[in-house]
Amino acid sequence: QVRLVESGGGSVQAGGSLRLSCTASGLDFGTTDMGWFRQSPGKERAIVSCIRYGAPHTYYSTSVKGRFTISRDNTKNTLWLQMNSLKPEDTAMYYCVAECDPYDGRSYSYSTWGQGVQVTVSS
Repeated sequence: QVRLVESGGGSVQAGGSLRLSCTASGLDFGTTDMGWFRQSPGKERAIVSCIRYGAPHTYYSTSVKGRFTISRDNTKNTLWLQMNSLKPEDTAMYYCVAECDPYDGRSYSYSTWGQGVQVTVSS
């Protein structure tokens, strides 16, 4: 059974930083592209960033490029998202996802998700 467990969310002021983690089990993490989506109230779940299993190939949405950094450690089955210069509009539930495809931002295309972690950025 595939399981993705996120951690590291919280509340920060604008300009602050947070690092999200996602620990995976039940899949061959070292050969799986991974990524992050986020969902704000009233909005669709949207892709944030993806990383190929053979990093350093990465993708970032326009809204986070230059502020967020995705990384992974295949020996620890762990994915991270370092979020810097956070803005109130980054407030959302963030989800770890397996088989992330930057050319497919449709959330219904993905079947393996974590439970999500809340990030709240105040102005």
